[in-house]
Amino acid sequence: MAERSDVYFTDMGTGTGEGLPDKMKRLVHAAGIDKIDMKKKFVAVKIHFGEPGNLSYLRPNYAKAMVDVIREKGGIPFLTDCSTLYVGRRKDAAEHLDAAYENGFNPFATGCHVIIGDGLKGDDDVDVPINGECIKSAKIGRAVIDADVIITMTHFKCHELTGFGGVIKNLGMGCASRRGKMELHSSNKPSVDAEKCTGCGHCADKCAQSAISVNKKAKIDEKICVGCGRCISMCRFDAINVNMDQPNDILCKRTAEYALASITGKPNFHVSMVIDVSPACDCYGHNDIPIVPDIGMFASFDPVALDVACADSVNKQPVVKGSVLFGKVKEGDDRFTGTHSATDWKVMTDHAKTIGMGCTSYSLKNLD
Repeated sequence: MAERSDVYFTDMGTGTGEGLPDKMKRLVHAAGIDKIDMKKKFVAVKIHFGEPGNLSYLRPNYAKAMVDVIREKGGIPFLTDCSTLYVGRRKDAAEHLDAAYENGFNPFATGCHVIIGDGLKGDDDVDVPINGECIKSAKIGRAVIDADVIITMTHFKCHELTGFGGVIKNLGMGCASRRGKMELHSSNKPSVDAEKCTGCGHCADKCAQSAISVNKKAKIDEKICVGCGRCISMCRFDAINVNMDQPNDILCKRTAEYALASITGKPNFHVSMVIDVSPACDCYGHNDIPIVPDIGMFASFDPVALDVACADSVNKQPVVKGSVLFGKVKEGDDRFTGTHSATDWKVMTDHAKTIGMGCTSYSLKNLD
């Protein structure tokens, strides 16, 4: 494996006659996407469709630009994501499709169909042996496994359990079926700080597993809880946190191993948009003020180098006034641990490197 990987970058500036989708096309061509043989191949474009109500997900215009590139190369593209573990509009294929179409990811806007990766009820998956440190066999959505080529389009933002949501998280959590997601999350369960809890019950209403009861204070039944982490961001009073006796490191390593399983043996290419860098995942039906200004688009064949490059770019930016991070960090502090103190994203990227997924060192190539 090379000591460092090429990562291509362009900012969000455009001149007369070129829109951002066209600029993204130039970026992916410069990054070498044309090296992939796509003729008559099924090409899965792994993207997050966004929970309705959230407006920070990637606009479907970018997906259309990628679909155009794939079709020009003779490929057969489809957009995909797998079902969620928690209550929401994407917990089965029927609702997930409704949510995707509502947010603009329909064949008329994107030029291809949406296929939910793990089937109608989230149980159509394939066991992929990887013999990792944490996972021996990953449960990946069948449509992802059946694809010949994997391309990710990632909205790079913060994430309450992995530090940030980049390519590794997009692949690892996003391509896991429902039982795969349960395996990913099951060793990381939150707890309630009784002093901060107001007993409002908002967390209990949003728990898909009915693991939270409220009798003046919220209480989480660890035997029922699957550790999905949704309640952490749903709590308006910061009363729910990750238990440090079940280290988040485990989840990060598992996510990296699942990510590797989703692309093993397939040509793969990755694009990340470091824009609208929200403090939480696009899985929520809301989004807050971005923690840093918009930076640009990145592309690479190496998902690990790409994630590190995006994280480094965020950490060099000033904090946006009025965001949840404003006043909490100083220059040089990590923006992701500053937003979610129980996370260490480097565990995920370092483990991804260790298992042969890519490099943590990169050479940044600026697009003219």
